[in-house]
Amino acid sequence: MTDKKSKMVPLSELTLLDRFLFDEVMENEQIHQLILEIILGKDIALLTRAETEKELRTSPLLRSIRMDVFSMDEEGFIYNTEAQKQPRPDLPKRSRYYQGLLDSSLLEPGSVHFNLLNDSFIIIITPYDVFGLGKYRYTFRARCDENTSCILPDGATRIFLNTKGTNREEIGEELAQFLEYAEKTDDISALNSNSEKILRIHEHIRMLKSSEEMGVKYMQAWEEKLQVLEEGRSKGLEEGLEKGIQLTKKVLKLSAEGRSESEISELCDISPEQVRIILDA
Repeated sequence: MTDKKSKMVPLSELTLLDRFLFDEVMENEQIHQLILEIILGKDIALLTRAETEKELRTSPLLRSIRMDVFSMDEEGFIYNTEAQKQPRPDLPKRSRYYQGLLDSSLLEPGSVHFNLLNDSFIIIITPYDVFGLGKYRYTFRARCDENTSCILPDGATRIFLNTKGTNREEIGEELAQFLEYAEKTDDISALNSNSEKILRIHEHIRMLKSSEEMGVKYMQAWEEKLQVLEEGRSKGLEEGLEKGIQLTKKVLKLSAEGRSESEISELCDISPEQVRIILDA
């Protein structure tokens, strides 16, 4: 445990793209509102306090999702905002799954009209370019193939933000500065911006990082994460060992019945080389 703890990134070095700091920052309604205003380029009045790590599931048998930050404004618009620091090749389809589960949670049982569905924004911030086109922002709404000016009025919007964009002239300067700040989250990137909103966000983050209470909370979260990983590793080793034992028994049984290595390979769905290794052992 000591060796693993020594690799823990200090709270003071976390950026806004680290999940722990992102969630803590977005729990503050005013700061959360400022960030959404920068991203969407409009004034927003949040109606509810943000829920972090909100779990959505339509059935106990289906996979659940945990939305980083979930909120609603006074107009009834729903916002799910997430920072994804590690590269994930499945982000586009992951956002589709998010949209489906999010929509399924918005209507009360017995609702007749689907027009009661809230308009929603799924926003994912990454320090890499998901689509490889050099854009800071990729905004997706369903369009008609036959006439791309015809947008499907279903109220669903998905936005992917890339801190390493190159099209600064195509977006607002404040958004470009915010995305650079989100990746670095330091005094220099905050002071180099000419945004009062970014300075307010940075001041709040500085306060969080200097808080003894937040330091304790971060340490506890880190230890809980290590415990979950360790338990998962132990369980995986146990399950792997059990599967190996069962496979060995099956190979030996088939061999005792006079089956050839090629037959055993096909029946056990392993290579002939693996069959020989088991038999030799």
